[in-house]
Amino acid sequence: MDAMGTLRSERLAAVLLVIAAAAGLIVANSPIGGTVTAFRDLHLDIPLLGLELSIGHWVTDGLLAVFFFLAAIELRHELTHGELDSPRKALIPAVAAVGGVVVPALLFLLIVRDPDLARGWPIPTATDIAFALGVLAIVGRGLPARVRAMLLALAVIDDLIAILFIALFFTQTLNPLPLLIAVPVVLVFGWLGYRARRSALVMAAMIVLGLATWVLVHLSGVHSTIAGVALGLILAPGVASPVRHALEPVSNAMILPVFAFTAALVAIPAVGADGLSPLFWGIAIALPVGKLVGITGGALIASRLVPAAERRSALPIGDVLVVAGLGGIGFTVSLLMNELAFRQDAAVAAEGTLAVLAGSTVAALIGGTLTALRARASRRAVG
Repeated sequence: MDAMGTLRSERLAAVLLVIAAAAGLIVANSPIGGTVTAFRDLHLDIPLLGLELSIGHWVTDGLLAVFFFLAAIELRHELTHGELDSPRKALIPAVAAVGGVVVPALLFLLIVRDPDLARGWPIPTATDIAFALGVLAIVGRGLPARVRAMLLALAVIDDLIAILFIALFFTQTLNPLPLLIAVPVVLVFGWLGYRARRSALVMAAMIVLGLATWVLVHLSGVHSTIAGVALGLILAPGVASPVRHALEPVSNAMILPVFAFTAALVAIPAVGADGLSPLFWGIAIALPVGKLVGITGGALIASRLVPAAERRSALPIGDVLVVAGLGGIGFTVSLLMNELAFRQDAAVAAEGTLAVLAGSTVAALIGGTLTALRARASRRAVG
C-alpha cells in the first residue's frame, strides 16, 4: 500500500483522531496551554470579503466544510448506488438512525432540565463516521461485510440528520440575500462538473465557485459546513469519485486531526464528580447509552416492518449490537454541535467538550468490546 493508500485507511483515521484529541487535552492543561489557546483565538480576518474569523473558526467553519463535502459525496453515492439506493434497503438503517437520534435526545432532556443548557440536546445525537468505521476496522476482523455496510448507511443518515440540525437550530441570524446568490453559484458548479473531467480550466473555475459558495453561505448566517454539503450532493458522479479519492487522505491526515486537536483544547476543571453540571452527564450518558438503546430498538422495529421473506437478510441481534455500540461514538460532529450550541459561553462549551470526549470514549470501549467478541465468535464459526 502506497503512502496515499495508507492515509485512506479507516484504522489510521481513527488512530489519528484519538492522538489529536489526546494531544489537545494534554496541551491545554500544560504550562503552554494558555499560549496555544490564545493562538487558536487569534483572528485572521479578510475584511474585503466580510470574513471575521479566528483561527479556531477557520478550522470549524472552513476546514470542516471539506469533511462535510466528502460526507455528502458519500451520501449521494449511497443514495444512488449503495446501501440506500432503494426504500427497502434504506428502511432498517433509516429507522435505526432515527432511533439513535430520538432516544439520546430524550435521555439528554430527562437529565438536563435547565432551559439554557437544554439547547445542547442535538449534541449526543451524532455518530462519527471516521471513528466508528475505524474501530470496526481495527477489531472487527471476521465480521460479515453487511455489518460495515449497515454501520456506514446508519452513519451517513445520521450525518444527514446532523446537517439538518445545524441548518435549522444553529443559524443565529439569517441574511437571505447571500443565500439566494449562492443557489445559482451551486447550480453552475454542478453543471460544470459534467464537463470537468478533461479540462483543468473548468476544474479551476469549479474551485473558485466552491470557495464563493462557502463565503456566501457564511455571510448568510447559515453555518459554512452547509456549503460543503450542497456542493458534495450536486457534484457529478464522474468527478465526485476522483475528487473524493484525492481529498480523503487530506481529510484523514490533516482536517479531522486538526479539528480534534482544536476542539479538545480544553482545560479540565479542578472539580469532583459532584461539581459537574447536568450538561456533562446528559451528554456523557446519552451518547453511549442512548445510541445503544435507540439504534438497537430502531433496528428491531424496522425489521418487523419488512416483509417476512426478507427478514432473513436482516442483521442478527449480535451484529446490530455491534453497530449500535459503535454508533455512540459522536466525536467530530458532536464536538461541532457543542461548539455551535454554546459558542457564547466558553465555560459551558468546555464542559460539553469534556462530556463528548468522555461519552465517545465509553462508547468506543463498549462498541469495541462488542465488536471484538462478535468478531471472535464469527471467526470461530467459520473456522
